[in-house]
Amino acid sequence: MNKKNPPNSSKSVLTPPQQYPGARRSFNRLLTNLRTLIQQARQQALRSVDTIQVRTCWEIGKHIVEFEQGGTARAQYGAQLLSRLAERLTSEFGKGFDISNLRHMRDFYQTFPIRDALRRELSWTHYRTLLRVEDEKSRLWYMQEAASQNWSSRALERQIGTCYCERLLMSGDKQNTSDKTKNNASKQASPAREMVREPVMLEFLGFPNPGQVNESKLEQALIDNLQTFMLELGKGFAFVARQQRISTESKDFYIDLVFYNYLLKCFVLFDLKAGELTHQDIGQLDMYVRMYDDQRRGPGDNPTVGIILCAKKDSSIVRYSILHENKHLLATKYKLVLPAARELQLEIERERRNLLETASFSSKSIEKEDKKEKRTCSAQKNRFVKPNQIIPPTKFFPSPRDRAGRQNPKRIPRSSFVRNNGGRS
Repeated sequence: MNKKNPPNSSKSVLTPPQQYPGARRSFNRLLTNLRTLIQQARQQALRSVDTIQVRTCWEIGKHIVEFEQGGTARAQYGAQLLSRLAERLTSEFGKGFDISNLRHMRDFYQTFPIRDALRRELSWTHYRTLLRVEDEKSRLWYMQEAASQNWSSRALERQIGTCYCERLLMSGDKQNTSDKTKNNASKQASPAREMVREPVMLEFLGFPNPGQVNESKLEQALIDNLQTFMLELGKGFAFVARQQRISTESKDFYIDLVFYNYLLKCFVLFDLKAGELTHQDIGQLDMYVRMYDDQRRGPGDNPTVGIILCAKKDSSIVRYSILHENKHLLATKYKLVLPAARELQLEIERERRNLLETASFSSKSIEKEDKKEKRTCSAQKNRFVKPNQIIPPTKFFPSPRDRAGRQNPKRIPRSSFVRNNGGRS
């Protein structure tokens, strides 16, 4: 005869929450809240550990520097100071205190002498990477960007290795331009120009034979490495679509990559070219941008921006095409192999000179247009005065701008009559 378990027996089975929909939803909500709480606690713990580690490394560097500057009584240690410290500290505390790390701590204090100026968001690995940047302004820029953009130490290392700061400054044309050129070029300035790096580094795609890459392979590789590509593009980019179709009454066209930049509040179209930039490519992208503005642009969006990513670019084509005057069409080169630091610097300098030549060409064009407009206004102004005509003092000289109502006319003094030949009576 089978024995039945008593009601309060330890073997009684609890009813699973899956049998009750309301209980299941409450249980899933509770589980989600607990996961979020645990993840936030772990992140705070890791940040606290990073902050304490950075502060400790800074203090160690400070003590080493102060000891080395202590005078002749401590000069006997000389170059053996770090080796002796590394031997003792490693034997007591384990790894992390070798000669190389102690040297980094000393350089860390000398490079960042003000502890309160350090960013708490960065780890010791970040700061070790920043120590490789020699220029102080670039180093501070990388530090601020890494903290605000939440870059990992690997991402920071890549940005420094590809001269991201220098390429950004060159793309924005913020250096080495005269005031006159800046003022003239400001009439055609566009915030879209500053979103593009020159050149765009795509070495993370890892193509074994860069010379045999076509547009379809390049597009697929960018999609597979979308996060790194968006990091290279800069701030505010969100992916929208690939091969997005736009249509006319009789034909369909496909845009390679479409992004949206929430800082500029505009769509950004990318057209990929494995070869050299041509004027046909520029005309095609111009059509894409116009069609996208007409079909997809929302009422709160700014005008669409079109960017051509090409392997080669002739500066003369850029100068004499619609790229020169259009604020929303851009062309930039990409590189599939990371060059040496010296070669990359030379490439940046060449692109900066091209930008300066383009800005100078633009300023000359603007000056010619201003002179032409002045001559036209002067000729039209003289047409309204007949030979030997005496103009009463209550009349005005009507200029083309007066007739259009864009400029206040100047009253002629009542005390004199003015002839068209400049005489007075």
